[in-house]
Amino acid sequence: MPHDTPASAWVQRWAHLLAPQGAVLDVACGQGRHMRFFSERNHAVTGVDIAPSAIETAAQWGRAIQADLENADWPLPGQQFAGVIVTHYLWRPLLPTILASVAPGGVLLYETFAQGHEQWGRPSRADFLLRPGELLQACAALHIAAYEHGYEAQPPRLVQRIAAIRPLTGKPCMPALAG
Repeated sequence: MPHDTPASAWVQRWAHLLAPQGAVLDVACGQGRHMRFFSERNHAVTGVDIAPSAIETAAQWGRAIQADLENADWPLPGQQFAGVIVTHYLWRPLLPTILASVAPGGVLLYETFAQGHEQWGRPSRADFLLRPGELLQACAALHIAAYEHGYEAQPPRLVQRIAAIRPLTGKPCMPALAG
């Protein structure tokens, strides 16, 4: 996406859940559209992406780390953030690490493609498409502020989105969903 692309409407809608000036991590940040959005709101931002050219652009908004999230060690071991943003990216083995990166009281804003999207284009492999309710299951230990699974007409796509908050106590705010 071009670096002047606005932040996702989902991210903009739920950004108010983040603590003022809390540190934000953008996973698979691309050229940093969400880094820019949060930087402009006085958050310290960190982005991680595999593409050197994307990281070069994203670096104007904050700390930008080039890393292969699928074939190398997690570049931010033990670090937690007030906000973790993931859009248009799914690598299931990384989900536990992404969730562990959300600090107590922190927010996960996640939006990506769901099964059924393949009829409109990429991604089309099941490995990169969320199963029905998969984000709800992955976030069962968090408080779910909002969740959507459905079709959008412009552009045509099928997506899942979640806004979830890590409880301060470590206890889930809702019962775990039966799998």
